[in-house]
Amino acid sequence: MSLAKTISARLQEVYLDGTWVAFTNYKKELSDITREVALKQVGELNTIAKLTYHVNYYLGGLIDVLDGEPLTIRDKYSFDMPPIEKEEDWQKMVSGLLSNAERFVEQVSQLSEEVIMGPFVEEKYGPYLRNLEGIIEHSYYHLGQIVMLKKLIASSEV
Repeated sequence: MSLAKTISARLQEVYLDGTWVAFTNYKKELSDITREVALKQVGELNTIAKLTYHVNYYLGGLIDVLDGEPLTIRDKYSFDMPPIEKEEDWQKMVSGLLSNAERFVEQVSQLSEEVIMGPFVEEKYGPYLRNLEGIIEHSYYHLGQIVMLKKLIASSEV
């Protein structure tokens, strides 16, 4: 299997249908969350909605780069979630994340090894490989937070 296919399979797993590393994925975990649960504040932790927005923010920025656009995402804006006033706003956010995940998986699967081993946008960011591995790790990190938040919220509503 090519390096691009290997990386895209890992992305597919964390976002859409895998269970090997975390026994779950974003699609599964977000499928039964309502707007009310997504916005439920647990202490000073980020909400499920903010984490979902944050992960999708980075996916959108990486999709743009793979489409040949400049890198415009910035950490300081990555939690600037717009208001979620209706259930359909929440569902739109979830479907946006899953749609972006599908697109990103496809884009990565098409990358050449030369691109993967080459610099990501600028030399200071290191190679694409490092950034792709980073997005996988980042995604699992926040997936774990979402799973824990769901458990905390469910246990406090019993």
